[in-house]
Amino acid sequence: MPVKDEDEDIAQAEGKKPKSKVVKIALVVVASLLVLGGIVVGTMYATGFFGHDKTDQQANADAADQAGNEEGDAGGDEGDDAEAPKGPAIYMPLEPAFVVNFQGAGKAKFLQVSVEVMARDPKVIEQVTQHMPAIRNSLILLFSSQNYDDITTAEGKEALRAKALTEVQTIMENETGDTGVESVYFTSFVMQ
Repeated sequence: MPVKDEDEDIAQAEGKKPKSKVVKIALVVVASLLVLGGIVVGTMYATGFFGHDKTDQQANADAADQAGNEEGDAGGDEGDDAEAPKGPAIYMPLEPAFVVNFQGAGKAKFLQVSVEVMARDPKVIEQVTQHMPAIRNSLILLFSSQNYDDITTAEGKEALRAKALTEVQTIMENETGDTGVESVYFTSFVMQ
């Protein structure tokens, strides 16, 4: 019988060894699959597969910028808030182009100017449309009062643009109580 007991011990020993190897292999395979699955899911999330897109990232970045700006504003001067844009720029052409005649070098000259106004509030653009006759009248009078020699230079054109902005802002402030328009641009400037 001692031989039989020895065979049973060997069989048991042999039976346990393969089982323990299978368990170890299964654990290694499961752990590897978990790590690989985590990598795949992380990559899919980062590339936007789960609906995570740039608007979410932009919203998070904007929130972080806003928090940073609030911290910076607490210790900074208050003038920075007045200079910060309140929204995207909205441009509105004042159509048709302005065509005026004016005196220059002894004979009549002609000036054609295409003008656009810029504001950041759609309500201001609506108000510009509403008060367009007054704005156009004021700009026609301004353009026709110019001297040919003054507006042939870049500095002269820039000075005229600044005057045009002042005219538009004055009309807007008189009619609405707010200047509203931030800038005036010449998109075409032809003298003849």
